[in-house]
Amino acid sequence: MSDALLSGTKFRTMNLIDDYNRKALGIAIDFSMPAVFVTSKLDEWCKVHGYPEMLRTDNGPEFISSHFQEWAEGHGIQLRRIQPGKPAQNGYIERFNRTYRGDILDSNQFTSLQQVQKLSDDWIVEYNTIRPHQSLKNLSPDTFAEKREKQLEKISTKTEG
Repeated sequence: MSDALLSGTKFRTMNLIDDYNRKALGIAIDFSMPAVFVTSKLDEWCKVHGYPEMLRTDNGPEFISSHFQEWAEGHGIQLRRIQPGKPAQNGYIERFNRTYRGDILDSNQFTSLQQVQKLSDDWIVEYNTIRPHQSLKNLSPDTFAEKREKQLEKISTKTEG
């Protein structure tokens, strides 16, 4: 995604969500998103949330670069790319992007990248902990994940006992 500061300087965002529970795992803000920046951010986020088995991306140059491919292989991550011009194949992130754009990017005028990052980070907390998601039976991503974890614990306990 992209937007611009009040000065007219364009910036980009890279957004990462978990397809299963719709949890926002990170939003990175910068003037450009070369593959080295992307993998550095992904490493940062994965140290907190764990490395995924699979990543779905669009066909941006940062994602088709050899650096990105090697990074994914090095972490045992399977890469899946959507077909060019078919954003619906990545529907969860597209929906997330639309919500993020409406709530943050289109609702504020920014003077610095730090301001965009701070508002984005604060918004992620609300998005994950408070905001109900229709696709999650009107639960927040965190509440959905907690309930699912408890269900799995019950199943595990029953099969062990």
